[in-house]
Amino acid sequence: YQRRVRENLSSNNKMLPKTFLNTGRLSHNCTKFASRKFSSPSTPSASGLNFTLTPEQREIQDVARKLARDEIIPKAAHHDRTGDYPHEIIKKAWELGLTNVHIPSEYGGLGLDSTTSSLITEALGYGCTGIGTAIDANNLAEAPVILFAREELKKKYLGRMTEAPLYCAYAVTEPIAGSDVAGTKTRAVKKGNDWVINGQKMWITNGGVANWYFVLTRTEPEGVAAGKAFTAFIVEANTPGVTPGRKEINMGQRASDTRGITFEDVVVSDANRVGEVGQGFKLAMAAFDKTRPMIAAGALGLAQRALDEATRYSLERKTMGKPICEHQAVAFLLADMAIGIETARAVMQRATFELDTGGRSSYYSAIAKAYSSDVANKCATDAVQIFGGNGFNSEYPVEKLMRDAKIFQIYEGTSQIQRIVISRTLLANARTA
Repeated sequence: YQRRVRENLSSNNKMLPKTFLNTGRLSHNCTKFASRKFSSPSTPSASGLNFTLTPEQREIQDVARKLARDEIIPKAAHHDRTGDYPHEIIKKAWELGLTNVHIPSEYGGLGLDSTTSSLITEALGYGCTGIGTAIDANNLAEAPVILFAREELKKKYLGRMTEAPLYCAYAVTEPIAGSDVAGTKTRAVKKGNDWVINGQKMWITNGGVANWYFVLTRTEPEGVAAGKAFTAFIVEANTPGVTPGRKEINMGQRASDTRGITFEDVVVSDANRVGEVGQGFKLAMAAFDKTRPMIAAGALGLAQRALDEATRYSLERKTMGKPICEHQAVAFLLADMAIGIETARAVMQRATFELDTGGRSSYYSAIAKAYSSDVANKCATDAVQIFGGNGFNSEYPVEKLMRDAKIFQIYEGTSQIQRIVISRTLLANARTA
């Protein structure tokens, strides 16, 4: 897989002009990306803060941008209208090494750091965040396995993802336990060397196409502290008793496959347990620290697309004898969009820097996710406003951006949950200062 990816990258090295604004990203002077490990320490340049990409980062960013331009953008409207899952696009992304990017090299992956991974996610999000979410869903399910699973599980399930273009899913949310993960009702009961799982999960991305699920279950009675009450497992999708529900028709990001999953007397070996008994809640939350900056990156891709579409349209559309961008009201909308994008990108870069250097990731990951999500929604709304009546029509691209943007304020922890994380950290630090 690593060899094939390097060959594909080499063949794509002579890249076409950039498909969106060539903004700088924070570089940590990464070594060759194909040898990086998940969240491995990175060393800033000797001169300090550096917004210049390394040649390797530019190479992989260009490959992701080319896929977005050639494959995702032309087909995004079709997948939005039909809800068809973008198997062929994801297969091409897999062949280029743009999926499962955090899997360490010892399990056949590229082991990209968070900073380099964010370049891919932003580029794919620029093309279509629904397709980008379908690709990135693997990373969320794989994160707790990478961080906490036994070696045998890593070899079996992470290695599988690099051998074929497969999907996996993070099955934590339930019909009455979204933001309140501690309210999870799905239970696992120990019987000999096995566990029997019963319960229902909801809003599971890749739910209907996954090869395996990361599943959070309650293994202690209600009333036991969350930090001791839950245990996580890897469950094969073809295990008897696992039943995906219908594909949900959502407001936006319709290319993504979102479903409920029912577990009825599902027998799972204790060998498929991830982490220690009772520690599932902690490891499930730890995964969010790794993936929330990627949500921020996807939101940034959408925001940048909204700005680019609005800018182009404002140069072409004329009112009162001149392009509408020459009217201060429109020009200021564009300026505010640019301000939001650049500041959101800066805090996202800080979050990936903290991840890559072992810093306080929860705080900055929450800020990046909350702020970038809000920026994406504002940029999409302002783009529709600049397009006027045309923006409200599905023949133009910005109404889709507006629909797709909303979920960024909801999934992987709502914007309100992020503010809880931020404020708790802020107040805890103030009390100990």
